[in-house]
This record gives sequence, C-alpha cells and structure tokens, in this order.
Amino acid sequence: MAMKPPIVLASQSPRRAALLQMIGLPFAALPSEVSETLDPAESAEANAVRLARAKGDKIRALRPEALVLAFDTIVECEGRLFGKPENDEAAVEMLRMLSGTTHRVVSGLYAAYGTRTETAYEVTRVTFDPLSDDLIRAYVRTGEPLDKSGAYAVQGRAALFASRLEGDYYNVVGLPLYALCRLLLRLDIDLWSYIAPQSAKA
Repeated sequence: MAMKPPIVLASQSPRRAALLQMIGLPFAALPSEVSETLDPAESAEANAVRLARAKGDKIRALRPEALVLAFDTIVECEGRLFGKPENDEAAVEMLRMLSGTTHRVVSGLYAAYGTRTETAYEVTRVTFDPLSDDLIRAYVRTGEPLDKSGAYAVQGRAALFASRLEGDYYNVVGLPLYALCRLLLRLDIDLWSYIAPQSAKA
C-alpha cells in the first residue's frame, strides 16, 4: 500500500497552492520565511535546489511526521540570475533585460519524508517579444510582477508577450507538477494514492 503521510507545502505562494489544488492534492501550507538570496557564483540550478532545500528543511524540523514539499524558482538570462524584484524599478530593469530574449526558468524541488530527502530541478525556456519601455512600465503598474521571479507571470498578463515556451508550462508558474510526481516516486510515494484513492479498486 502506498504511504499517505500528511502533506505540508513550505510556501505561501498562492500560485503553488492553486496548482496543488488543481490536481486535487490535500495539503496544508506553512511558509518557511527563508531568505531567498541568490549566489551569483552558483548556477541557477544549484541556487534553486539550495533554496528549496533550505525552505523544506526548516518546515521539516517543525513537522517531522509530514511529507514536506518545497520549491524555488529562478530566472536565468545570459548568465544573470533573477529572483523576485524588490520594487517597481527593479521589476522594470528585469523586464528590460528579458525583453527580446530566450531565457531559462529553473525550479528547484525538494521533498522529505521521515529520514529521507530528495531534490531535483526543472528547466523551461521562455521567449519574450521585444518590449517597449511604455509596455514594460504599463505592465509593472498592474502590480503583477512584484512577487514573481523574473518580474512576470506567464499565467497572467505576461502571456501577451511570452511568444514561445519550451518545456513544462507549470514550471514557469512555479511548480512543475510532472517533475514533482517523479520526485515523490523516489520516496516511494504515489500522488495518485491521494488524488484518485478509488483507482486501485477493480
């Protein structure tokens, strides 16, 4: 029988919560309050996994009986790493640098249950149209970019200028669902046991 410990999402992100709700996964959200400082000496992948692990380890200490899930998403463009903008002007500068580029969205994944932990990362390539300063500032005035890595939400208004996406769309939103499913199998946990409990009955 598949293990079914309670699930704790180490995040206050409404987008990650919405994606787990979308697949019918029962969970509790418990923000980890970890500083998301990026290390420019590390790759985007290493930063994302390190930060996801830091978030998850903090909640794991509080809820040792639970299956703890944690994530971190970083945008990388021409060797530069972008987390969440601190203010409107920082968002404007990020979007200027992403304008007309194909950049990478990298999410680190962390899962822990009992004494075991697993990590992984997922990468998606996103191409932006060239963006005028007027368009960038109009977008920033909507307030949408301020709590988003790379200062945009592809599931929101940024869909109007994200012309191409190569890879997992949900990764760009902040939680790569397929990669999560595969990661949990390494912990001997099957998500289908939570979201389709009758499927095993013939």
